[in-house]
Amino acid sequence: MTRDHGHGRSPEVLRYTAFSADPAGGNPAGVVLDASGLDEERMLAVAAELGYSESAFLTGRTGEGAYTIRYFSPRAEVPFCGHATVATAVALAERDGPGALEFATAAGRVPVTVVREGEELRATLTSVVPHITEIGAADLAEALAALDWAAADLDPALPPRIAYAGARHLVLAAATRERLADLAYDFARLETLMLRLDLTTLQLVWREAPEVFHVRNPFPVGGVVEDPATGAAAAAFGAYVRERGIVPGTAVLTLHQGADMGRPGTLTVELRAGDDRVRVSGTGTRIG
Repeated sequence: MTRDHGHGRSPEVLRYTAFSADPAGGNPAGVVLDASGLDEERMLAVAAELGYSESAFLTGRTGEGAYTIRYFSPRAEVPFCGHATVATAVALAERDGPGALEFATAAGRVPVTVVREGEELRATLTSVVPHITEIGAADLAEALAALDWAAADLDPALPPRIAYAGARHLVLAAATRERLADLAYDFARLETLMLRLDLTTLQLVWREAPEVFHVRNPFPVGGVVEDPATGAAAAAFGAYVRERGIVPGTAVLTLHQGADMGRPGTLTVELRAGDDRVRVSGTGTRIG
């Protein structure tokens, strides 16, 4: 339970991790399955108290039966959060059983299917329709300066782009694993740029194999140095590699994230020919 912040009863706050079956891995999220009595100030206070990169709040049901959901970082509301969606779906599956769900997010409708695989629950979300845009040369130079990356640190085979699949992420590909591992950036400078460009995270990637990537996500706009496993960015990245012709139109990508933070997790990204949307899946489990 969390403290009463002066706006009524205290909500029950569950703690789940997404994209790992190990409570010590993946990305933790707060989950409130009944936030119908909470206003925006209260939800933000709960998220700030938890201190996770995001928390999810189910505020009701639509006439079609979808769960209305809102996501808050410790500092602000975000339109869509993949890992908190997975965490919420797993929490609902534990309560009601596996099956099909739908979430009405600020970015649009997001279907999720939860299945049981042995002792684990695996959730697969289907993103809203994504899109990819260019980034201006001056903005790219500012992003690299904030990261303390040189232009030569980038992989020319994966050019910088802004990718969207519910939230906006700047994709920057490192030429080496060592460059990706050495992350020490100017928090305030990067936050300023991201606010101006309406970015949720940076999607920093390194390509290990044709369909295997290692990723990291600075998240200063949320008041968090780094996100351990980022489902929204994984969906955006799937759209990016397809649009750029980096992978086939039908492909399954494996994204490893969190190892550099001591919270390893795995995100599976599925692309299907003839469907612009991107599917992101992973396991999840309750913490504590």
